[in-house]
Amino acid sequence: MSQIIRRSVRLPRFREPESDVRRRPVTKQEFVDAVADRAGMSKREAGAAVDAMLDTITHALKNGDTITFTGFGKFSTSARAARMGVNPRTGEKVHIAATTVPKFQAGSALKAAVKGG
Repeated sequence: MSQIIRRSVRLPRFREPESDVRRRPVTKQEFVDAVADRAGMSKREAGAAVDAMLDTITHALKNGDTITFTGFGKFSTSARAARMGVNPRTGEKVHIAATTVPKFQAGSALKAAVKGG
């Protein structure tokens, strides 16, 4: 007679295909390093260029301007109207003030690049 030994076996968790796995976010420093490598400049110069670009976009959006990079996308602002909300804890109605928020709309070349892999 053979004895059957039962063991609890842990199965590995199911993994999505590599293309569907969400990647971790790229930090600003990693982005600056990549710009420096691609542009052939020092990390200090690349950092200054990235900071200047971000400051310029921020300043333009503060002034209500729209920035368009053909094929890449468009940075703009959108006005949100005042509205009534509900505090989920108390059920009390709360007034939410009108505000202006930044918005990004991806361009066709960026969409195609991301979609294509």
